[in-house]
Amino acid sequence: MTRTIKDYFQYVSASMLIVSGVVLTFICFFVNGDVSNGVLCYMAQALTFAGGVFGVSLYFHTKLVEFKSEIKEYIDKYNTAYHENCQ
Repeated sequence: MTRTIKDYFQYVSASMLIVSGVVLTFICFFVNGDVSNGVLCYMAQALTFAGGVFGVSLYFHTKLVEFKSEIKEYIDKYNTAYHENCQ
């Protein structure tokens, strides 16, 4: 399965959200001595988005590969049976 520009954009945006959340959390902690609620909410939303992007795309890619292999096995089995009956 080929990757499209949409897939790259999703992965890059999810990765950048994680990096920006971690950087923002470290900056907030070292400047203020604690992490504020707004930063924690941002980090939680970034992790939720990234988990959704990576998890959903991985799940659908795995299911698509399984489906393709099942269809190939089905076609090969009946193609072989057809050629054996024709001879």
